[in-house]
Amino acid sequence: MCYIKRFRINKLYAIIKIITMKYSFILAFAIAFLGAIHVSSQELMTVKGSIPAEDMQKTLIHEHILVDWIGADSTGYHRWNRDSVAKKALPHLKKIQNHGVKTFFECTPAYLGRDPHLLKMLAEETGMQIVTNTGYYGAVDNKFMPAHARDESAKELARKWIDEFKNGIGESNVRPGFIKIAVAPEDTLSPLHNKIVRAAAKTHKATGLTIVSHTGGNGPAFAQIELLKKHNVSPSAFVWTHAQNGTTDGYLKAAKEGAWISLDHVTKKPENIKKYVNLLTFAKKHNILDKILISHDSGWYSPGEPNGGDFNGYTAIFKKLVPALKDENFTQEEINQLLIQNPQDAYTLN
Repeated sequence: MCYIKRFRINKLYAIIKIITMKYSFILAFAIAFLGAIHVSSQELMTVKGSIPAEDMQKTLIHEHILVDWIGADSTGYHRWNRDSVAKKALPHLKKIQNHGVKTFFECTPAYLGRDPHLLKMLAEETGMQIVTNTGYYGAVDNKFMPAHARDESAKELARKWIDEFKNGIGESNVRPGFIKIAVAPEDTLSPLHNKIVRAAAKTHKATGLTIVSHTGGNGPAFAQIELLKKHNVSPSAFVWTHAQNGTTDGYLKAAKEGAWISLDHVTKKPENIKKYVNLLTFAKKHNILDKILISHDSGWYSPGEPNGGDFNGYTAIFKKLVPALKDENFTQEEINQLLIQNPQDAYTLN
């Protein structure tokens, strides 16, 4: 009788073990599957729609196709001919494609010449992944701020920017892939610029878009970081644009906070290349290379100037800076960190 009981109990244990093993496998599979979904959900919004983050590949994070300096009260699509702009820009885009660039962030904001129709046309022509933005540009004495921005609340401004992300910019159906704002170089944010940053915080929390702010020196950078933190936005969602005008001590502090440091005015001039090699060597030495972004802040077609004015290219990084970095014993992995991994980490929706 005891033997029979033991047999039944052992058999029961065996059945339980089989069930446990079976469902453990199912549970493990489910966890792996959900993890795969999470990874694949990391994406970037381009002018042609979203792409998986890993498809960004080599990226320039701060460039321009067109900039219209006339002011918010006078600019508009009537100021340029898209075919003429495209004809001038295409050769420069094709040159960087020859250097392996797949993704191109066009940082011209609204009321300063942003044209999603033009950018989509160029993306279709080249096959390049072009990214545009939402947000308002408050630098240069607010010349490029629309009149309504002075009266509307941060919540009302954010509502406009969120709508562009959800429904597209105007009639273009093009959705922005980041938030572009600008503040004055003063250490203390003006009430209007404080409002712009708060609107960007609200937009980020609703969309996951990264906040890219034309900033410059340390003072306004940390004023914005502190304001974002106050509104429960991680500094990791903030790109300190034109940080080359700040200090290396500021870089260490910003990197510790988690912010991105954008060194974005690389040119072909030898003194410029030397400056950027020194800055990047500092970043490498202090283990913050994984928080650094680089670009040219170059281009662009200027409406109102004969034939659009001078159009500087986007190749100095590849022709001048990268060889100079290699001469200073930067590895290909470190260069890929700057041009591939960091843009992916900084700009994917989160």
